Amino acid sequence: MRKVNAIGVAFKPAGKIYDFLSCGVEAKFGEKVIVETEKGEDMANVIHSAREIEVDDKAEMKNVIRKATMADFEQRKINAADEPAAFKACKEFVVQHNLDMKLLKAEYTLDRSKLTFFFTADGRIDFRLLVRDLARVFRTRIEMRQVGVRDATKMIGGFGLCGKEFCCSTFLRKFDNISIKMAKDQNLILNPTKISGVCGRLMCCLMYEKDSYDGDIVSCCRKQQPVMEGDDMVRLKDLLDDHSGGEI
Repeated sequence: MRKVNAIGVAFKPAGKIYDFLSCGVEAKFGEKVIVETEKGEDMANVIHSAREIEVDDKAEMKNVIRKATMADFEQRKINAADEPAAFKACKEFVVQHNLDMKLLKAEYTLDRSKLTFFFTADGRIDFRLLVRDLARVFRTRIEMRQVGVRDATKMIGGFGLCGKEFCCSTFLRKFDNISIKMAKDQNLILNPTKISGVCGRLMCCLMYEKDSYDGDIVSCCRKQQPVMEGDDMVRLKDLLDDHSGGEI
């Protein structure tokens, strides 16, 4: 193991945190930095400021290039404005090639060296002709990235049965393994429409109270203790007194 000075960043809200070598860049939580990725230069949000961490001796880490400048923010706006048109064009090619896939999002890297399209599909898709057409139109590297239904829901966002925004889109950085046993332990009605999220999988919030049900459950209210009088007479002791509720 070796010690390095690294900054923890996330590329998406509630996204996975990645460590990059700080390279002398000082950035605080919430600030934007430009980092080196396999896809090219990209902008990320600082989650952990520079600190010393231990990594494997053979681990290869990318660098933080600089703090984001006004020019970087302007370029990001231009990219965001062009992404809907790229999405629409790709969707037309998907229909043209009769591919059984659902397109989710188009996304440029900051330096526009790569254009990534996210999609879901039931099986493997042969999109070689699709990539060829997209590369011819956009003149950049094209990546087709298939994601699962939970990741697709996190990416698109929306509202759950509780009326609030999806947990996965707002604060959950990783998906836990959810089992039907969690619902059984909480005495929930095992109705798929009640315990499943929009993604069709068991709701992530079944995990929130798991620890409470794994051990002894402590009642939130004290039970009234009966006072025995005689052999077959029970009188419940009243917890109220003459002054309960205040004086009138």
